[in-house]
Order: sequence, then structure tokens, then C-alpha cells
Amino acid sequence: MALVKGSLPMDFKLSKVIRVILFALLAGSGIGIGIGVADEKKPNVLFISVDDLNDWTGALKGHPQAKTPHLDRLAESGVLFENAHCAAPACNPSRAALMTGIRPSTSGVYTNSQPWRQSPVLKDAPTIPQWFRQSGYEVFGAGKILHGAYQDPPSWDYYWPSQKQSKPGDPRPAQLPANGIPKTSHFDWGSHPEGKEEMGDWKVAEWVSGELHKKRENPFFLACGFYRPHLPWFAPQEYFDRFPLDEIVLPETLESDLDDIPEAGIKIAKPDGDHAKVIKHDQWKQAVQGYLASIAFADDCVGKVLDALDSSGHAEDTIVVLWSDHGWHLGEKKHWRKFALWEEATRVQMMWRVPGLTQPNSRTDNPANLLDIYPTLTDLCGLPANKAAEGISLKSVLQNPDKPINHPIVTTHGRKNHSVRNRKWRFTQYADGTRELYDHEVDPFEHTNLAGKEEHADLMTRLAKVMPKKNAKDSVSEKKKKK
Repeated sequence: MALVKGSLPMDFKLSKVIRVILFALLAGSGIGIGIGVADEKKPNVLFISVDDLNDWTGALKGHPQAKTPHLDRLAESGVLFENAHCAAPACNPSRAALMTGIRPSTSGVYTNSQPWRQSPVLKDAPTIPQWFRQSGYEVFGAGKILHGAYQDPPSWDYYWPSQKQSKPGDPRPAQLPANGIPKTSHFDWGSHPEGKEEMGDWKVAEWVSGELHKKRENPFFLACGFYRPHLPWFAPQEYFDRFPLDEIVLPETLESDLDDIPEAGIKIAKPDGDHAKVIKHDQWKQAVQGYLASIAFADDCVGKVLDALDSSGHAEDTIVVLWSDHGWHLGEKKHWRKFALWEEATRVQMMWRVPGLTQPNSRTDNPANLLDIYPTLTDLCGLPANKAAEGISLKSVLQNPDKPINHPIVTTHGRKNHSVRNRKWRFTQYADGTRELYDHEVDPFEHTNLAGKEEHADLMTRLAKVMPKKNAKDSVSEKKKKK
């Protein structure tokens, strides 16, 4: 069995006295050993991802009509991060950063079309599951964890449905596009007559639930990735019925919201693109309905897995971490999808339940980044730290959510475009030097750009120092390869 320097084989037996001494030494060195002082077996990890999910959950209250009882009960069972953000507001760079611990500005992976293993920096970077494998864990998963075609088979002992296919296919409405917008591709929404059992995500939940009930000799790292609410928002009719169209509440928006945004931000918003299509075809309420329905379906999938964990006998020795890869706009700033550096695109779900460490009904407004998941997991499980990882361990926050930490986080969208977020401020600087500044204590929807105010000049200078000093050149992309 391959070992990381400093790790122990799983069959290495320690007497109770030696274990206590070892614990004291490790605690003094700052290396976490996971759940239980005298446990011989390291904790399991259930690693749950929900794609394209913004703050529209009951726990985060991003939309008044969101119905997410299962996500809410997980949040209530441990620590909910109310101010968590992605490293990049796009699937591939966000997931590559999370899984390797290396930020986009270091790797050069900024877009969805860049095979992340072709980055010179990430070529041999160990992913979270690889790090756990070489420390004696059984590592397996199902669903969308890494992006698209970049599944990275070496990261897993086995994967379902296969190492090349992250999930089974989904039923579709009989008539496409279901929303009636011409040439809309997968920017589409509508119900279909099939039941939830026919959805790919439900089949992923069923497989993961079965794996949770198996007996294993070694601790496990089980990844469970749900595709919804990623586009297209096709879901069984029962989920659309939960949100009657005539009752749909649109997101809070400001017609003049782009008036104080620099040109670089307006190019990102693309108000004449998806937003113009939605308005022209009178599909805003239908789109919100489709997103809410897809979230409700994903929530049921999460619930199935949590029920399986609770009945498996593993609940008391399994760390659960749930995350979403980035947020989502539904017309705020006349923008749709992710691909932006505003709150709607960067804010993510992050919740932890660590038996013996976290307390139920805990929340924290400490800023956190998805980059922090890697070092937090290795810390909690007593594994050697990956020194290349650029996040920090959140273990101290999990222990004491009220204790403030000075950890402003950075989200990057394309080379040299960065946004810094702390408790009070969001500061964005684009590659051309133009800026945005928002005070979240008085302006949570980021309607008023304060970057032009002289009284904030020193603040922006300080926040700019947090931004990455290295801005790697773009790594190779599939588009460039085809040329």
C-alpha cells in the first residue's frame, strides 16, 4: 500500500497508552487526528456536491419560496457557513481548485474548456480523493464531482456508473425547447411526465445509499455529486406543481443596476443576451419556477442519501461536508447563469457535520472559500497536510463558529479579474484596472458601487493587497487544441 510520509498502515495497532501519548504529541504539533482521541479507525467522509446551487435554500433564505427541508436539516445538524464563496464562478475551474486545493490564478485554469490536468501546475497535483487513498482510505463515488469530460480516473478506486460517465441520463420533455425560446440549447426549462426514479441524480442517490450500507474494513471517502439544479431545468411535474406559476416571486432587481458598473462588468453581465431573450419571450417566472423545481428535486436526492447514512450505522463516525460549486444569477444585474464576480454568482452552500466536534444549529459569518475544504478534511481526519493547498483549515471555526478569523477570500473569473469578500465588503478589480466596491451591511444586493468614492481609497488599497500576486497564463483549452 502506498503511504504518504508520516502516515500509518491501517493494520498498525497501538496500545491505549501509546495512542494517548501519540494524540498529545499530534495535538501539540497542530496536526488534527479526527474524531475521537483513542479511535484506531479514522473517520469516514461523505462528500456531497450540488451543482449550480446558489443561496436559494431555506437555511440561507436566498429566495422566499425555496423548499429544501433536507438541505436545511443537514445545515441544522452542524455548522452552516453563511458567507462561503467559490474560487471561480464556473464549474471546471471551481471544481479543479476545490479538488486540488490550488487557485485558478496559480494553475491557469480559468474556464470550462480547459482540461485541468493539462495545466503544468495541476498535471501531478494530488486530488482530495488521491490524498485519502494514499493514506489508507477506500475512495469511490458517483455523479458530478469533477467537470464534464475531465473525470480523472486515477483519483478513484471505482466510480459509478463508470470512470468516463458521471451519471445516467435524464428524461426530457417531449417538445423542445420546452420554454419556447428559439435556439436556446440547454438554457431551457419545463416538466416531463416521468417520475423522479427515472432521473440520473436519483439513480446516483440510490447507488450511494447502497454503498453506505456495505461493511468495510478500511475507512471510506464517498463522493456523491448531484447535477441538478444545473441546466436544463427539466424535472418531474410533481416538482413544478410545488411552485404554482401565478405565485412565483421574481428576484429583487434594480432596472438601473448596471448604470454604475464599469464596462468590464457590463461585458460579463451581457444584458442583451439571455436576459433579453427571457424578457422577450415572457419566461422570467417560468425560469424561476424551473430553478426552484430543480432545487427541490436535488433536495430530495440529498435527503435520500442522508436517510441512508442515518440508517447505515456510520452516522457517528462519518464527516459530512456538502458544497455547491458556485452561485447562479436569475436576472439580477440583467445577468443569467454564473460567470460573474457578484454575490449571486460567488456565494455557495457549505455545511459541515463532524461527529464529536460540531454542535447542531451552528452558523458562522466567517468568510470561507471552497479552497478551504481540502485542508479542513485532512486536518479533521489526521492526515498529513498537502502543503501545496492554498486554502486554510476551518477546524477552529467548526469548533467555535462565533470566533472571528481574519480570512478574506478571493474569487477569480478569468485572468487578472478578482473579487475579495470579507464580512462587510466586496471589492472587485478587473484586468483593465476598473473596480467595484459594495458595503454588504447596508447593500446586500450590491446595487450601489462605491468604488468612485474617495473616502474608500485606502480600503480598496488594503483589499487589493489580498488579491493573488501570481496570475498564471491561461492553460491549454479544448478550443485551442482543435485548431
